[in-house]
Amino acid sequence: MKKSLVLAMAMALGVTASAYAANPFSDVPAGHWAYDSISKLAAAGIIEGYGDDTFRGDRLMTRYEMAQIVAKALAKGANVDKLAAEFADELDALGVRVAALEKKSDNVKITGQIRWNYEDQKRTYANGNPDKKRSRNRLRTRLWFDGKVNDNWTYRARLENVQVFHDWSGTKDNVGEDGNTNLNQAYLTGRLGGVKVTAGRYSEYLGDGNIFDDKFDGIRIGYGKNIRFGAYYGKPTGHQDSGYAGVDLKKAYGANLGFDLGKKATLDLAYDRFEPDGIAGTKTDEKFGIFSANLYGKFSDKFGLGLLYMHSNGDNTDYIADGASKNGFVVTANVAGANYNKPGSWGFAAKYYHAPAGTAIAHTMVGGAAQDFTAEGYKGYSLSADYTIAKGMKYGISWFDLKGRESKNKTKVLWNEFQLRF
Repeated sequence: MKKSLVLAMAMALGVTASAYAANPFSDVPAGHWAYDSISKLAAAGIIEGYGDDTFRGDRLMTRYEMAQIVAKALAKGANVDKLAAEFADELDALGVRVAALEKKSDNVKITGQIRWNYEDQKRTYANGNPDKKRSRNRLRTRLWFDGKVNDNWTYRARLENVQVFHDWSGTKDNVGEDGNTNLNQAYLTGRLGGVKVTAGRYSEYLGDGNIFDDKFDGIRIGYGKNIRFGAYYGKPTGHQDSGYAGVDLKKAYGANLGFDLGKKATLDLAYDRFEPDGIAGTKTDEKFGIFSANLYGKFSDKFGLGLLYMHSNGDNTDYIADGASKNGFVVTANVAGANYNKPGSWGFAAKYYHAPAGTAIAHTMVGGAAQDFTAEGYKGYSLSADYTIAKGMKYGISWFDLKGRESKNKTKVLWNEFQLRF
C-alpha cells in the first residue's frame, strides 16, 4: 500500500490514532512512518492483514483487495468518493452501493407517459351540408429527460412519438407514426435572483388552457408568491393551423398578474397579444389581443369552482369574424381528482362554455373541437371523469357538446383515454 494512500484513508476516518490499541501487525515496527495510520485503519476494521499477523505493505495489492478496503471505509462513513469511482466495477461485483456515485448517476432522470386514446366526432352543419362522422385511434409516447445543471438551473427535454392506428379518413396505419419521433421540447428553468426563468421550446398555458396550450419557442419570467407577476415573448410552434383560415402565428407576447384572495381563492389577470404571419397590408396581417380574468375558489378539499372571462380585440378577420361577439366566459366545476399515486382515486369536472370569437388559438380541449369555432366563438358544455386503476395507471372519459355562437354549427365529441406514467 502506498504511503499517500495509507495516510489519505486514515485521515478520511476523522479520528485520532490514540483512540486505538497498539498496531497488531508484526512487520510494522513502532518507528515506521505508517505505524499510526495503519493502527487506526486496523482498529476501525478497514484493513485486516494476513493470517500470520503480518501487513506485508511492500506487496502489490489486487484491485479486488483494494475494493474490499474501500467498501469497508465507505461503511464507516469515510469520504473516499474518488476511490469509489475508480473501483466502481469491483464494488458493484461485491454488491456495494456507492451513494455518491448513485447521486451522480441520478443527475439525469427519465420519466414517461404513454397515452392511448379513441375519439368519436360528429359535426352537424346548419347550412344543410351533410353531417360528418369520424373517429381516431392513436397511441402517444412521451419521454422526459430532466438534467440538473447546478443548484439553480435544470434542463428538460421531451421526445414524442404518435402511432396512428385509425385516422379521420378511415385509413389504417398499424406500422408507423404520424411523423418521426421528435424532440419537441427543450428548455432551461432556473432563477436569476428572485426571478424564475423558463427559456427554450416549452409548453405555454394561457387562459387556463382556453386560449393556448401547446409548444412555444420563447422565454417566460415570473416573480412573487402571494402577488405574482409574469411575462413571456416568443413564437407559438404548436397547432399552427388551428386558426379559422389556417393562418400561422409568427409572434406572441403577454403579461399576467395574480393575487391570492385569502386562503381559498385566486384571481389572475392577463393580456395576450398575437401577431399572425399573414399578407402584409391586409386583415390577415393585423394583430389581435385577448384580455382574460380568471377567478377560482377552492371551497373544500374536493370541490372547486372557477369563472374565466375573456375579451378579444382587433379586426383580424381570420381569427375574429365580422359581427361576432368579442366577449364571453367559461364556468368550471371540479370534484376531487384522480391521483396517479393513489389507486381508487377519482375525479369529475364539468364546464359550461360561452366563449368569444378569436380566443381558441390552441385550446386544451381534447379532440380539438373548440378550434372549429375560433372565428365566431362557441357555446355548450363538457363533462369529464377519470379513475386511477392502479398506481401509475389511469382511465379517463370526456363528452363535449358545442355549437357556434353565430352559425349554429354543432360538434359533439366522445373521448376515451388510458394513460400510464412512470
